Amino acid sequence: MAEVNIYEGALDKGLEGVVACTTAISFIVGNTLIYRGYTIEDLSQNSTFEEVTYLLWNNKLPNKTELDSFKSELNKNMTLDAGFISVLKTLPTNVHPMAWLRTAVSLMSHWDSDSNDNSNEANQKKAIRLTAKMGSLVTAFEAIRNKREILSPKSGQSLAWNFMYMLKGTEPDADTVKLFDTCLVLHADHELNCSAFATRVTTSSLSDMHSAIVSAIGALKGPLHGGANEQVMVMLAKIGTMEKAQQFVKDALAAKEKVMGIGHRVYKDGDPRAAILRKFSKQLTAKIGKPELYEMSALIDDTMQKEKGLMPNVDFYSATVYHAMGIPTDIFTPIFAVSRVAGWIAHCMEQYEKNRIYRPRGKWQGQEGLNWKTVDAR
Repeated sequence: MAEVNIYEGALDKGLEGVVACTTAISFIVGNTLIYRGYTIEDLSQNSTFEEVTYLLWNNKLPNKTELDSFKSELNKNMTLDAGFISVLKTLPTNVHPMAWLRTAVSLMSHWDSDSNDNSNEANQKKAIRLTAKMGSLVTAFEAIRNKREILSPKSGQSLAWNFMYMLKGTEPDADTVKLFDTCLVLHADHELNCSAFATRVTTSSLSDMHSAIVSAIGALKGPLHGGANEQVMVMLAKIGTMEKAQQFVKDALAAKEKVMGIGHRVYKDGDPRAAILRKFSKQLTAKIGKPELYEMSALIDDTMQKEKGLMPNVDFYSATVYHAMGIPTDIFTPIFAVSRVAGWIAHCMEQYEKNRIYRPRGKWQGQEGLNWKTVDAR
């Protein structure tokens, strides 16, 4: 059988370097990340998560009236329906929080009157609800598994403020809120990563937005994507001391084992988000009296750069930043979803606008020419 050559120039392991679509949402340019034309350094220093979310969805920064209205809509939609909460309380919590969150977002569609309406107007409403409620879901999980009351968000406060409040039950200080809000900005979108691509593939079938976000959460759950930040904290706990950190790296290199949070498929000169988070890690770990967490991380980072030319990605330092904020380790990846839902929705909307269903080909490596035989003749 003659081979049809449809693969030349288009096949690569993990689709590395393969262009799958056009996008105007975010893009990696050199060693920085661009959201709608603005560098991540600029936005992380000056913007808020609500403002960045508006930017990702609308291709422009909001003016004051637009921002006030947008923040008000998000705030009004943070509260979970009482009937929905009753159902959430029946879900087992002896699972990974991402598995629980995946189910919760799927269930949330049953309480959304627009869930099967794919009009632009309905999608705008769902976008607000999904983004507003993602943090409420994560904090509800933490409350349910610890047999605590599920707190309602407070009016007039940001997503970052309310997340920290609902997670811990006390009003957060301004510095913590600012740092956490910046973390949300840093994680809001990242070009055509695994979960963004999963979002677009599901959306391309003209499925609903909730289904697309559930697909994204499933992709983010994996340890090679969003789950890497948890694994970094597990790694640091396993190492334990500065004295053991360098030997750990040497052993990992000798065994050709992956060091979680190190290396990136696209960034070759360093992830700009990691550089920002490294400063936060140093500051926060010192504040809580655990500077060794930063020091071990920095040693691993510097050794990997020297020995292998590999640099940290966003997951590496976000682990110690979240730990220093008092956030449980298995909540790290759900927090990723609290932020990244803004980017997923932007990709969902963009896919709807210029849609063609994804249908790639696979390079055949199987047998040919076989003929069926009866069971006795096999």
